[in-house]
Amino acid sequence: MFLDKVEITIKAGNGGNGHTSFHRDKITQRGGPNGGDGGKGGDVIFVGTTNVDNLIDFRFTKNYKAQDGEHGRPGRKDGCDGKPVTIRVPLGTKIFKKTEDGDELLLCDIMEESQQFVALRGGGGGRGNTHFATARRQTPNFSQRGLVTDVYTVVLELQCIADVGLVGFPNVGKSTFLSIVTRANPKIGNYPFTTLHPNIGVLNTGGSNIVLADIPGLIEGAHQGVGLGIDFLRHINRTRLLVHIIDDVSQIEIINNELERFSADLMKKPKILAQNKIDEFDKIKGCDFYISCATREGVDDLIKEIIKQVQKLPKITTSEAVATLEIAVDKNAFEIMVDDEGVYNVVGPMVDNLIRGVVLSDTESAAYFHRRLEKSGVIAELKRFGMVEGDTVQIADAQFTWQD
Repeated sequence: MFLDKVEITIKAGNGGNGHTSFHRDKITQRGGPNGGDGGKGGDVIFVGTTNVDNLIDFRFTKNYKAQDGEHGRPGRKDGCDGKPVTIRVPLGTKIFKKTEDGDELLLCDIMEESQQFVALRGGGGGRGNTHFATARRQTPNFSQRGLVTDVYTVVLELQCIADVGLVGFPNVGKSTFLSIVTRANPKIGNYPFTTLHPNIGVLNTGGSNIVLADIPGLIEGAHQGVGLGIDFLRHINRTRLLVHIIDDVSQIEIINNELERFSADLMKKPKILAQNKIDEFDKIKGCDFYISCATREGVDDLIKEIIKQVQKLPKITTSEAVATLEIAVDKNAFEIMVDDEGVYNVVGPMVDNLIRGVVLSDTESAAYFHRRLEKSGVIAELKRFGMVEGDTVQIADAQFTWQD
């Protein structure tokens, strides 16, 4: 089975929580803070490989999550970092971000063996209470929670990496041509859609190799989903040269029309028009080459022309990313909203990060929290919005009544 487009979800590991503890032993009963830091969550990494040629492994495994970082422990023992999750994809795989509107924005184009793309970074580990000790606050009874990461949806789309694309109707001889000029062993038969997925073969020129791909399923209406064409037309986008193989004159206009309607850029690619089966049919006027895959007549001349044209064409280039998964944010940003019940809600990266590092039930931690709100301008902004003593303030999961 062949699969060339799939949607999956990915999630980096959460950061481990920092620990709150104090040094205690037979000699020391009131030691200082010694809580360890939480470990960093694991990353999500895509890696290119030649060991697979399509995305069938993703048919049943759709969710990928990296390991969470371990929590900190007493005795200044830090938690271990979470292990990354490595997702291996075939060369030619494009990774897209799926937006809420259903759009697909390119994140990365995997073109080389062992090429890595770190799609998501693991959440940072929380700091242990050791980090919050000061001259005035020597026994901080709180630590920082690890950063919780989000789940993202990405689309993987495979586009064959080939120098030459063989196009044409089913049964015109594309697979046979591929089998005799390369070591490819495609399934060949005299019935519609013998080829159910792109077949790849390598033509050894003596100095360099040229990759050929047999693109299946092109018939009239392919660009609209008729037959198999809509599933495989995208694979032609990577090719540098098209070899259009026909055995009937009517096929020329039909295939050209399908290519142009799918993408106008396809018609700009260099093309060789070759008629196959000249041992059975009369020659069609206007073709560049006349061949018979059955007798190999004219095949060598066509191979020479393919080599000549490919060698002077520019190499396949990697598509440039247009988006990232994790959006850079201002860590000091916050926003205040007043709901229908008169509750002042403070939201934004600044308070999200701040609330991780406090325990409001602890007096010292609550005082630290208040000072940070004051220093960052949150309290001044709340008062500007009209907050007075006795009003309710909501910050993340914490809700409290304001007192001056």
